[in-house]
Amino acid sequence: MDADRRAFLDDLLSTPSPSGFEADGQRVWTAYVREFADDVSTDAYGNAVAVHEGTGDGPAIAFAGHADEIGFMVRRITDDGFLRLTRVGGSDRTVSKGQHVTVHADDGPVHGVIGQTAIHLRDAADDEIEDVSEQFVDVGATGEADARELVEVGDPITFSSGVEDLHGTRLSARGMDNRVGTWAAAEGLRRAVEADVDATVYAVSTVQEEVGLKGAQMVGFDLDPDVAVAADVTHATDNPDVDDDARGPVELGAGPVVGRGSANHPRVVDLAREAADGDGIDYQLQAAGSRTGTDADAFFTSRGGTPSLNVGIPNRYMHTPVEVVDATDLVAVADLFGAMAERASTAAPFAVDV
Repeated sequence: MDADRRAFLDDLLSTPSPSGFEADGQRVWTAYVREFADDVSTDAYGNAVAVHEGTGDGPAIAFAGHADEIGFMVRRITDDGFLRLTRVGGSDRTVSKGQHVTVHADDGPVHGVIGQTAIHLRDAADDEIEDVSEQFVDVGATGEADARELVEVGDPITFSSGVEDLHGTRLSARGMDNRVGTWAAAEGLRRAVEADVDATVYAVSTVQEEVGLKGAQMVGFDLDPDVAVAADVTHATDNPDVDDDARGPVELGAGPVVGRGSANHPRVVDLAREAADGDGIDYQLQAAGSRTGTDADAFFTSRGGTPSLNVGIPNRYMHTPVEVVDATDLVAVADLFGAMAERASTAAPFAVDV
């Protein structure tokens, strides 16, 4: 990954974008794609779409990632100035206590910590992890009135962790899920533009995936592409704490993960595999017998049915502040999207043979 592309990724990852509050992150994304897209637009809820118009002779293919991240929200301000929480998306109660957080208030960021009673003062026999609703943020306020000067009910909260380089090409950050997908969608579009492909190619950055695939439902209906490809993280199962029963064949650094089954249309799966084989891109396969759990599940039922595919980016420690990906996988996903865009015209029409 070259310096410009890495700077774009770092900007995405360092810009808080909890579900329902994605505007700052979407500004970063749209500013980047405007440099090469024919047009960039947004809708009322902040879904962002960039397009390469193509020649008009090819199909329309959309590459999408979701802009939002999980987090928390101020549910109540207590009499003594602490903040009680509610979840935004699938936040993990087992990793939240003892973490630095940022409350994104209207007047600017407010720093705080999710309190954890010292080990010396806890009863080891009753050392359970409370639900998020029973946890609290300490912003240093001396009482309710002091806290209300800083924050209000409904302010979103994210972990304060940033981007860290690990050994080799591996990176750690909160919110890899799924800023890496929006990065890949943008970079796939850039490759399509540089190749001047016949197909009309959309890069899409959706909102509110973590709370029910809401943005994809909006965009899928409005855009109505011939093909929709959702780039999202998928569980890398190559770390030692993953149960053998849950282990799959997904490894960090082994390339994009092409889903099969449920929303994953066989003809689009074929296109992805043929593109990868043709351009020498390593890829992995993943079974999705019932659902993908990604925006592909919303795209493929839009209108009369949109041929769709989920392409996974291997990710360790999902929904924690220390998610880990391999940069080589990100580049490979973008390369795969570019290769799919180049072959989309010859692969169309996308329909199963019955």
